[in-house]
Amino acid sequence: MMKVLVVGANGQIGKHLVSTIQESDKLEAKAMIRKQEQASFFEDKGAETVVVDLEDDIETIAKAAEGVDAIVFTAGSGPHTGPDKTVLIDLDGAVKTIEAAKAAGVKRYVMISSFDTTREAIQSAPSSFAPYVAAKHYADEWLRGTELDHTIIHPGMLTNDEGTGQVEAASKVERGEVPREDVANVIAATLEDDSTIGKEFQVVGGTKSIKEAIQSL
Repeated sequence: MMKVLVVGANGQIGKHLVSTIQESDKLEAKAMIRKQEQASFFEDKGAETVVVDLEDDIETIAKAAEGVDAIVFTAGSGPHTGPDKTVLIDLDGAVKTIEAAKAAGVKRYVMISSFDTTREAIQSAPSSFAPYVAAKHYADEWLRGTELDHTIIHPGMLTNDEGTGQVEAASKVERGEVPREDVANVIAATLEDDSTIGKEFQVVGGTKSIKEAIQSL
């Protein structure tokens, strides 16, 4: 059984992911949340919780990661915060969890990034969105430079539609939408398939089953 620390568990993808993990016979979730009052959702699903803020230090985050086999970074500063929180959560928060993984001896790390985090994407992004793309770009770069068994997932435009269980996943796909529920299922399938280690892919709605899409990467 692989124990997975879900960072940003109280977010929309995070909640779907914990639910999916708790239904798996190969995975179990530990939900990292910012406030104790967020715990009941996860406890009702039988998931362990730990209260840690991404603005805490690396040692505190590493303590939360003790005893887990994998970390999934699904956190985000959200659309209603300024560039300051984007730097502190989407960049520094991500880097701190990567360093915490190393400190806690956790080898497996899955990053939920943005659809396109290339340098070109930063340059072409609207001024209000560019800090977010830049933050994700450098967080991804930091992870690539480690020896962690990592996978970087670049989802398309996220929707709250019900998951279809069908996606398209490849190193480069046509820009499109994808339900958050399907992204959560893609993450779980990624954790269950070691062939995804060292890979990076974009994912949007498509016609392949999630398992088939992951196996064809």
